[in-house]
Amino acid sequence: MVYELRCYTLFPGKMPEYLKAAETIGRPARGQKFGINCGYWTAEFGALNQIWHLWKYDSLNDRERLRGELARHKPWIEGYVPVIRPLIQRQDLRVMNAVIDILPDDGTTGNVYELRIYRTVMGGAAQYGENFKKVRAARDKYSRIWGAWTGEFPQPNEWIHLWRYKNLQERFEARAAAMKDPDWQAYLAKGPALLAEMHSTLLIPTNYSPLK
Repeated sequence: MVYELRCYTLFPGKMPEYLKAAETIGRPARGQKFGINCGYWTAEFGALNQIWHLWKYDSLNDRERLRGELARHKPWIEGYVPVIRPLIQRQDLRVMNAVIDILPDDGTTGNVYELRIYRTVMGGAAQYGENFKKVRAARDKYSRIWGAWTGEFPQPNEWIHLWRYKNLQERFEARAAAMKDPDWQAYLAKGPALLAEMHSTLLIPTNYSPLK
């Protein structure tokens, strides 16, 4: 199982047009036949004018096959791509290996998501993942992680993790409580030797995102 995280940076002012096209043309055209869409968000904090979407494939070969089929799917290439292409300033993608598979939607809505991307020293991402798996039960007491990955390409030294909260206040409270936990403190103490950069982006689900 591999995941693909795509980020589209739009030209300023083009977000409403993109979201309408994605909801009314893109998602109906693609559905879940060409890779499973796990989430579809807009960035609220961090870099703005960004769309983030997360896809799941059985393997890299499966991804290549399905994206090839999508490139021949007329509702996509003739109905959707020409509409959104003028709106997009930049495209970035990450192919990732799951350390913790994405949790399924639990039926709640109105949540916010925090995407944290840590670039590690060479070889540090795998160690970060192993360290986290050992402390996950302690951290889940305060807020559950919703998915975690190590980078495959273009950046193999990334630890990428996704968190979900009801609102920002819950996030602040959960992180403050976790910081007092001895097990979590011990985990954090291992981090600086592995880390090069840390980034956090707050994501808001679109109304067509599987994760709400």
